Amino acid sequence: MKLGILGGGLCGLVAANALAEKHDVVLFEKMPYLGGCLSSYHIDDYWIERYYHHCFSGDSQLFALIRELGLSDKLEWREGSTGYFSGDTLYPLTTPLEILRWPELSLIDKAKLALLTRKAKKTDPLTLDDIPAETYILEHLGPRIYASFFEPLLRSKFGKNRSKVSAAWLISRIAIRSNRGVGGEHLGYLNGGFHQIIDRLEKSIVSKGGKINLQTPVTSLSGNGRSWQVNGESVDVVISTIPPQELGNLSGIAMPEIPYQGAACMTMGIERDVCKGVYWTNMKAEGPYGAVVAHTNFIPHERYGEHIVYLASYFTGTVPARLDQKMKEDFCLRFDLKENEIHWSRMTVDPWAGPIYTTGYHSLIPAYEKHGIYLAGMFSEENYPERSMEGSIRAGNRIAGCIREKEH
Repeated sequence: MKLGILGGGLCGLVAANALAEKHDVVLFEKMPYLGGCLSSYHIDDYWIERYYHHCFSGDSQLFALIRELGLSDKLEWREGSTGYFSGDTLYPLTTPLEILRWPELSLIDKAKLALLTRKAKKTDPLTLDDIPAETYILEHLGPRIYASFFEPLLRSKFGKNRSKVSAAWLISRIAIRSNRGVGGEHLGYLNGGFHQIIDRLEKSIVSKGGKINLQTPVTSLSGNGRSWQVNGESVDVVISTIPPQELGNLSGIAMPEIPYQGAACMTMGIERDVCKGVYWTNMKAEGPYGAVVAHTNFIPHERYGEHIVYLASYFTGTVPARLDQKMKEDFCLRFDLKENEIHWSRMTVDPWAGPIYTTGYHSLIPAYEKHGIYLAGMFSEENYPERSMEGSIRAGNRIAGCIREKEH
């Protein structure tokens, strides 16, 4: 059976690798590289992800894939510190003492936040799918905690869509980030970079006879549910990992409209640490980016010979004009960095970076098979209510299982 796979992100690669041994697999990827949001830059003699990445202790299928690809010795666990930039000050918020000293909230407010963190671990996100995150926080924690802590987070992540986001997303995010010690969150990383997963998946697929077409956007898709033409090439089965509405535009088949947003991420190599040793800093004030992720306050900068920082921004529609220059200028001003201390910078923009988990999102998730096409990706059940490497691997494995079941 010949399979056409649309999209060479992590989900598509996992599905292709699982199926290539027994099937004729051909994968179509519009970019000149594989990996999607897990793709990387090659800078001098090292690799660094285009978008910041780490993994969590519960990512069982990610760890199974790492073992399968022979990368287990590369997996390391480190502590990721956090901070909050308010006014002109970066407040570290990692240790209990730092949290107690934080002036933005009272001791009672901080106790309420701690209780919510405990509660999040035991809450089924699906029960909160129809409740706006804004409403949930205002009702459970009050307006001061919402305004000082959660509103900036929701604004930086979802912009004008923040009032539509469900409490399911928020509680899930709190729960997954509650694996903390005195030194910060326990987070995983592959020594040498996650690009090694993408590279080994590519080699494995090709070694099994699979065909990978880079710089090959799918421009036409037609069929009758039993056979298909992808860019004029005949296949028996189509697996699509692209947004369902984009698939609908290609095929003319009605598909669910999943709310998506874009991401613009600037990565910079800089001369020194300007983030006070903090890995992840959320920005309170509205600006051209919502978070600063200092990769080399998580992974030692000696591995790269410089400090690496990400500036993260999300958008709906089109990316704002001159966003890269605005990011750089704002960062230099707020963090007291001279422009000549920036060794290099790269900007990656993806208008389909991920779903917006609005209220009622769960009801929009498409079935794994629709009109004879198999669907898996960021929009799948496995990535609800927050996308992740683990979710994409689970979705890829799930859709491979659906194809195997079809044969029996």
